[in-house]
Order: sequence, then structure tokens, then C-alpha cells
Amino acid sequence: METSMEPVTVRIGALDLRFLVDEHHGAGEMILFEFTVPPEARVPAPHHHAAVDEAVYGLAGILTVTVDGIPREIRVGDVAFIPRGAVHHHENRHEEIARALVLLTPGSIGRAYFEEMAAAVAGPDRPDPARVREIMLRHGLVPA
Repeated sequence: METSMEPVTVRIGALDLRFLVDEHHGAGEMILFEFTVPPEARVPAPHHHAAVDEAVYGLAGILTVTVDGIPREIRVGDVAFIPRGAVHHHENRHEEIARALVLLTPGSIGRAYFEEMAAAVAGPDRPDPARVREIMLRHGLVPA
């Protein structure tokens, strides 16, 4: 089934996630977003997905993707596959902005998760770890 939508951007701190396909538009098979990570930006803590596979395709700069403790630099045209259950995180260790396409399948971790997480970590105070953990677990992400 094909679906089309206007891209929607969710900002979490300095991170931008520009959703190209998400579950709010009948595309339950996958979530697809462009992930922009400035240098030294705070990124999500290491975690794994209980029931979702992830692929990361490099568009610009260099994004370091660490899977099960092994870091790999994703440059333009490179791809990393992160199977469900693999502990992973992303970071930009370089001086230029990194951009990647991220595909999650099935599409159970969608824009709603990222919007909820953005609200939870917004503001000048340190986010409540219990609230962040609860949001993650409810959406199928397991903190490492």
C-alpha cells in the first residue's frame, strides 16, 4: 500500500528527525525519517528494540553507530543494519553535521514516540530518568 504525506520534523534538543513515512499515515510496515545530528549533540542512551529492526543509511557527514559495543562510522552511501535485540546508539564525533536516513520495521516506533520523548526532555532541568524509561518501554525500546 502506498502512502504519501508532508514531512513533519520533530526536534529533540539539537537533533532533528524529519519524518517521511510514519504510522499516522497508514504505513504500519515501516517508519522512515531523516536524522540530523550536529557535532557533539546529546543523543539517546544505548538501548535495543524488542521487536523492530533498524537500518541507517549515510547522507552527509559521519555518524558513528555503535552496535553491541562495536562502533562503525557511517559515511555518505554507507549502511548499518541493527537487528532487533542489538544494543545500539548513534553519535556525531566529528566537526560537521551528520545526516542519515533511518528505517524502522515494522513501524511500531513512530513519530508519536519521538514527540513524547521531545516533551519529556525539554526544558532547562535534567529529564526525569523514570519518565524517560517508562516512555521508552511503552514504545518497545529497552534501555541498556
